[in-house]
Amino acid sequence: MYSLVVRGGKLYDGSGNPWFRGDVGIRSDSIAAVGDLRGESAEQAIDACGLAVSPGFIDIHAHSDTSLLVDGRGESHIRQGVTTAVTGNCGTSPAPLTDEAARRMTEAFPPGFSWHWRTFAEYFACVEKSGTSMNLAPLVGHGTVRNAVMGYDERDPDSGELEVMSALVRQAMEDGCLGLSTGLIYTPGCYAKTEEIVCLARVAAEYGGLYFSHVRGENDTLIEAIAEALRVGREAGIPVQISHLKAMGSHMWGKSVDVLRMIDEARAAGLEVNFDQYPYTASATGLAATLPPWVQAGGREKFMGRLTDPGDRARIRLDMEQGTPGWVSLIKGVGWDKVLVTSCRDTTLVGRSVSEIAAGRGKDAFDACFDILAENGGQAGMVFFNIGDEDLERIMRHRAGMVGSDSSSSAVDGPLATGKPHPRAFGAFVRVLGSYAREKGVIPLEEAIRKMTSAPARKMRIFDRGVLLPGMKADLVIFDPIAVSDRATYLEPFQYPSGVHAVVVNGEVTVRDGEHTGARAGRVLRRKS
Repeated sequence: MYSLVVRGGKLYDGSGNPWFRGDVGIRSDSIAAVGDLRGESAEQAIDACGLAVSPGFIDIHAHSDTSLLVDGRGESHIRQGVTTAVTGNCGTSPAPLTDEAARRMTEAFPPGFSWHWRTFAEYFACVEKSGTSMNLAPLVGHGTVRNAVMGYDERDPDSGELEVMSALVRQAMEDGCLGLSTGLIYTPGCYAKTEEIVCLARVAAEYGGLYFSHVRGENDTLIEAIAEALRVGREAGIPVQISHLKAMGSHMWGKSVDVLRMIDEARAAGLEVNFDQYPYTASATGLAATLPPWVQAGGREKFMGRLTDPGDRARIRLDMEQGTPGWVSLIKGVGWDKVLVTSCRDTTLVGRSVSEIAAGRGKDAFDACFDILAENGGQAGMVFFNIGDEDLERIMRHRAGMVGSDSSSSAVDGPLATGKPHPRAFGAFVRVLGSYAREKGVIPLEEAIRKMTSAPARKMRIFDRGVLLPGMKADLVIFDPIAVSDRATYLEPFQYPSGVHAVVVNGEVTVRDGEHTGARAGRVLRRKS
């Protein structure tokens, strides 16, 4: 007897092959049989007649490290069919932590939530104790490691500091992390030179780890930034994953041709390099990321002082308008009217553009930006429209690409339902299936599913997930290929998708008839020693 049988579905096995009609039989947490199981008994069944059945989706670029501790349901992701989240991206991870960093993070979270761990081993224990509906595949963040050793100092590490950072990466890998990530537009990661990153990437490579990079620039310096990521891969001897690949700003549209050529050439030369992408023409990050890196050097107190000092403001504005060596502001080619505030303490600003806020205050948009940050403790989120449709579709068609949400899990209710997060949190995967595969025909449905399943599983060296085969772990999603679609918008992001009928995680039905069952069968997918 099977514990669960999914009957009569159109099976997309995750490899990119055409679908075939069949059943999936599950025992405990694994797939036991794929084929014709009519007449076989089961403790429970899901009728998938007329529906697509595929491996569970793997979000190769997620930021759900702590959101799943606040709310383990992970509903914005699991209701899309995401069964595994790769966390610790963009150089930021939940460990290793100093006491001071833990104190600052605790202050930024809802009351009652405490960052009481310091190592990845302790963090993993917290995740497993609280329970989560999704699996987690963790990376260690370079920015977090640098902050633990050097704070926000804008300088090179001395030999002792580099040795301590290497030891922290080594411990993270031994605790079970699958690789190292960088966020090279964010402080303090942006203060690091390539040689520092290569050194730490070599440590991860010793353990068979991967190098994930939010590269050093996605607008004017895009080509140089991609070249740096490829250099790290070659010199450290480590596979590369380029995060949320894009050409940012209207003046850069079309550059995806050059970037994809670079990736093809690197792969032809023997470097394993892939990338991920979210299917939207707007990005999201913190408003402070528009400022030159020197503004945050030295830590929070100096940062806040510079935001209010007239002389520093004038210098910040000049650098944002003209750029500095190796750095260009994110807003170049965008415009303040296309920058929406998505979160901050002053909720009256949420959902409004910086231009609109400036006009209401009778101020210049740059000053309004500085004011928003100064008045809200330097913390404000933004969505900004900066990606061309042709680039997005060209990148999506490339075989080396995968799908990532670049978001943390959320829900339509509960402590995480605040602000106006980018709609990718509630819709990235179903948007690819509905808008880009079914409606626009940019890629076939089989290929879209491959980019969400076997491709990220192989990249992450998670060899027991990502395809529908006996012996694989039973992570499945059952959806209607005719009806699946995203509903979240930029102004109304808290909307679950339509067309996802059921989701199974490690053999447990976690979504049934479109509703969360309350199951928390997710696991921490530690690096295999």
